Formats: sequence, structure tokens, C-alpha cells
Amino acid sequence: MSDKTATVAAPRGNYKQAMFIIATLFFIFGFVTWLNSLLIPFLQQVCELSDVVAYLVTFAFYISYFVMAIPSSFILNKIGFPKGMSLGLLTMAVGSLIFIPAAQMRNYPLFLVGLFTQGTGLALLQTASNPYVTILGPIESAAKRISIMGICNKVAGITGILLLANLLFSDTKEISDKINTLTGAAREAELDLLAGRLVTPYAIMAVVLFILAFFVLKAHLPEISQDDETPAATGDGPDQYGRTSAFQIPYLMLGVLCIFVYVGVEVLAIDSIKKYGEFAGLSGDVAARVPIWCLVALGVGYLIGVVAVPKMISQKTALVICAILGAVFTVGVLLTSGIVSIVFLVLCSFAHSLMWPGIWPLAINKLGRFTKLGSALLVMGIAGGAILPLVYSALSTSLDGNLQLAYVIMIPCYLYILYFAATGHKKGLPA
Repeated sequence: MSDKTATVAAPRGNYKQAMFIIATLFFIFGFVTWLNSLLIPFLQQVCELSDVVAYLVTFAFYISYFVMAIPSSFILNKIGFPKGMSLGLLTMAVGSLIFIPAAQMRNYPLFLVGLFTQGTGLALLQTASNPYVTILGPIESAAKRISIMGICNKVAGITGILLLANLLFSDTKEISDKINTLTGAAREAELDLLAGRLVTPYAIMAVVLFILAFFVLKAHLPEISQDDETPAATGDGPDQYGRTSAFQIPYLMLGVLCIFVYVGVEVLAIDSIKKYGEFAGLSGDVAARVPIWCLVALGVGYLIGVVAVPKMISQKTALVICAILGAVFTVGVLLTSGIVSIVFLVLCSFAHSLMWPGIWPLAINKLGRFTKLGSALLVMGIAGGAILPLVYSALSTSLDGNLQLAYVIMIPCYLYILYFAATGHKKGLPA
């Protein structure tokens, strides 16, 4: 694999502008992504859904990564990274607009179409912006840039949850009690009124996304140039290790599965905690704010990683520690009750903080000309966020609605992450 690094030759002024724009994009990622933790219980009430059907919110959103990862890579090769970012924002804006008729008609399938469309735009943005921020400047300072983006993501998630919680859940108990006393047309009218609360925030979101898409398109962000895309690096024959396909690389395939289970447990912990908080005894308005603490825990872990990795511990060691902590905290969720159990579930998010930066470099190590396809396959692994919450919901239903015991499915996920961190990432790795 070439030792050369893709870079962007940009004047200092353009560099600052590009950093500001990419930071804004990461803010958008966090704002849109973590709203699902509130949408699940809200749509379950207004559309009168079962638990399993309500978790199609996460399925529709995250399955788009599986569907769109490779097409996104193809699109970016055709139109470039800056235009790809603008197209991703436009797609997200369309997804936000779909929420308006969905709310007016209280049409759950249309909500899912909107979520899938938003996820499609995010898949394109993620595929473009993650490598872009890495190569925007010197490789030696890439970790600093990624850290800034991560903080923007978490702050956005906290902001989005606070705003939407105030709009949707400020009077949850009163509304729920009122709806439960109504039947027929009166009940339908009240549910329509409740669903209408989504119209204004998603209309505003669409306008902001359209404006940002136009701004990114007109900002003339520097295009990247990848020095290792020579004919030898992109040919069809065997690479220097004799590999002719990314699917012949065991540690990459194991890494894709590791991303799948990691994203699955990360999304499950945050998107289910509102409902679990109510199950464990919290009121609806208090439970609606618990996901914020999950994001705070992620942010704290991320900041610790910035300081400690690799100066004090290696990324691999950090991944091992996080996998062990995840399993231990899950046992705490299962064996305690009430607020203590909720705290353990929040701590699971702390354990998740260094998993993505730990898994990703181990999985793409020495991929050479298969790096782009390998990265696309890893992005497809984000679909774990679509599958594991559904499995959790189905399991809790089979356990007579026991939301606590169903978290047992997280333990084998952490054990697999531990396996990958300890030995799996070495399978088939060239010397």
C-alpha cells in the first residue's frame, strides 16, 4: 500500500472555511440522528403502534446506510466530495419535508419514507465528510480535526433532544391521560393535533438544510486529490499480497460485522432508553431527557480518548477496555432496578465512545487498493442500528414486555467486539 497520503491543497482562509462547513455538517449529523430516540415513543403514541412496529423508525433510518454506502461511493467518484455533500443535504431536506404530510395524515409508512430519505442523505454525507475531514490538512493533525467534529456531533444531539423534548414531551402525562379517556372521532382529533407538533420543527429543519446545501455548493470547497490512485493502485489484478477481492480479506469481513454489532448496541442503548426509563419508573417528560445523558457519556469518553490515545494506551487496548466495560455495564442493567439500572444503561454509552475509532483503523489496515470498497463495506455495517433494536423489541415482546431482560442481547455483541479487538483483527493480516 502506498505510503502517500491524500491531501487537500488549500489556502489558509479556505482551510478555515472548509473546517467550519464540515463542523456544521457534523452538527447536522448529530442533530438529525439522535432525534430517533424521541421519535420512537412519539410516533408509537400518535400512530398507535406496537413496540416492534415502532422500532421500524431505527430500521428505516439505518438500513439506508446498507443500501446507499456503495452507491454513495460511486456518486462521489462522479461529482466530487463538495458537490456530494451538497446533494446529501438536499436529500435530507426532502426527507424532512416528507414529515409534513406524514404528520398531517398521521401516516406511519410515510414517516418511514421520510426517515429512509433522511438516512440516504446522511449516508452520502458520511461517505463524503469522514474522509474529507481526515485529508483536509496534514495527517499529523487529523486526530485533532476528528475530535472537533465528534464534539460537534454530540453537542448537536443534546441540542436536538432538548428542543424536540420541549416541543413534544413538555406535557406528556396530561396529553396521554386525556387521550386515554377519549374514543372514536374525539380520540382521532386529539391524536391528529399531537402529530401536528412535528410540522413546524421539520419544516424549519428542511429550510435550514436547503440553505446549507446552497451554501456548501457556492463555498468552493477544495476538492481532494488522492496520490495513491495510480493505475497500479487501482488495477484489477492481485495486489502486492496476492488478493484480488476485498471479500478475500478476513479481518475486513470480521471488522464489518464488528461495526454492525457496535452500531447496533450504541443505537439500541440511546434509542430505547426513553421507553426503558418509563418502564423503570420515570415520568414521560423526565425519561425524554435521559438520552441527553447518553450523549454526554459518549462525549466524556471521546474527550478521554483524545487525551489518552495513543499517548497512554493504544487504540486496540482502548477497544478491549470498552468492550469489557460494555459487557459489565449491561450486567449491571440486568441485575439492578430503577434509577441504578438506568445509570448502567447510560454508562454503556460511555463504553461505546472509543469503539468506532478503535474498530475502523484495525479493519482497514493494509487494504491498499481495496480501501475505498472496504470503507464502503464498513459504512454498510452501520445497518446494525436498523436490526438490533428490532431484535430487542421482538425479544422484549416475547418476554411479556420485559424491556429490562431483553438487554441480554447486548452481551454477545460486546463479546464479539472483544474478540475482534484481541485477535480477530489479525486474521489474514499481511506481515
